[in-house]
Amino acid sequence: MIGAVDIGGTKIAVGLVAEDGRILSQAVFLTEPERGFADGMQRIRATLAQQVEQVQARLDGIGVGSTGPINPITGEIEKVDTLPGWQGNNLVQGLAVFGVPVALENDADAAALGEFAWGAGKGCSRFIYVTIGTGIGSGVILDGKLYRGLGGAHPEVGHHIVDPGGPACYCGARGCWESLASGVALADWFKRNRPDGSHHPPELDARAICELARQGDEFAQRAVGWAAFYLGLGLANLVTLFVPEVIALGGGMMQSWALFEGQARQVLRENARLVPVEQVQIVLARLRSTTGLAGAAQAWIQRYAS
Repeated sequence: MIGAVDIGGTKIAVGLVAEDGRILSQAVFLTEPERGFADGMQRIRATLAQQVEQVQARLDGIGVGSTGPINPITGEIEKVDTLPGWQGNNLVQGLAVFGVPVALENDADAAALGEFAWGAGKGCSRFIYVTIGTGIGSGVILDGKLYRGLGGAHPEVGHHIVDPGGPACYCGARGCWESLASGVALADWFKRNRPDGSHHPPELDARAICELARQGDEFAQRAVGWAAFYLGLGLANLVTLFVPEVIALGGGMMQSWALFEGQARQVLRENARLVPVEQVQIVLARLRSTTGLAGAAQAWIQRYAS
């Protein structure tokens, strides 16, 4: 039995996962990072200990998937905007009290491992998981192994440049994929380009815009089309660079994949001409709400049990 912790800027999920991927128990609570790292770890430890007692099975290890950047080798939290004040603390050491090995991965890398083992990437050797929500993150599996950059760094696929004249991104660049195809990017475009005298409220999030598009609202459909173009362009770059067997799409925006799919696939086909793009499967991720916990557990399995 594997303890699993999924740490996001808004919520933390804690659970127990069987080695076949079954979720045995789970609980979710607000991160509230302003309460501090020590407080967050105390709540994680207490929740996990309670679940172990309830399930009454042996805890073999703990896997953690965390919003990043984090250092998966040392266990240290680096400068994470969504976890202010947590920088420099060590997640692996924070869970050492359980006396079992602890594995830490960036949350997108962990999700990729979960989908690779138990979801849309099962049976592949070259697989990419992309999560598209507030931002864009990804995990890359090559020859059955999680790809790491220099020093174990997590490749920031969401920040590759697709339009150097595009919107400024918090990372310091302009026209990142995240600044053009994420949920925040869609909402920002909608607000910037909202016609004078429009009946649309000025502050709509991506979910609301997608709902308007489904209802036939022409301006919302324009906004979705704009984001779909850049979604397809980013996917074309991934296909051209890696030529994976499968790219699985997850995250909140992909709950509306049907709105984006047609144009995104067209842009993908038009811009990935030198590789066998027709053989690359673009599918929705399968694990859905369990992705975070399953991925955290799989991160531990990959590190210590494989």
